[in-house]
Amino acid sequence: MGIEDLVNQGKQFLDQNKDKIDGALKSDKAEEVSDKVLDAAAEFVKKVAPDSVDEKVDGVRDSIDKSIGNQ
Repeated sequence: MGIEDLVNQGKQFLDQNKDKIDGALKSDKAEEVSDKVLDAAAEFVKKVAPDSVDEKVDGVRDSIDKSIGNQ
């Protein structure tokens, strides 16, 4: 089995389960987990990056958060 076969199987899986995947990404659990992960990642970046980028980091975090979960 080559890489193309794996990619094609992945595409087929996504096509066949699109509704389930969309539902999982919009669930309460996804919201809870994504908030924790995004908060931790944003805080880490803020610690290592200059203070001048804090606002941009928060904007990126919020933008990603809108795509995952239900809030």
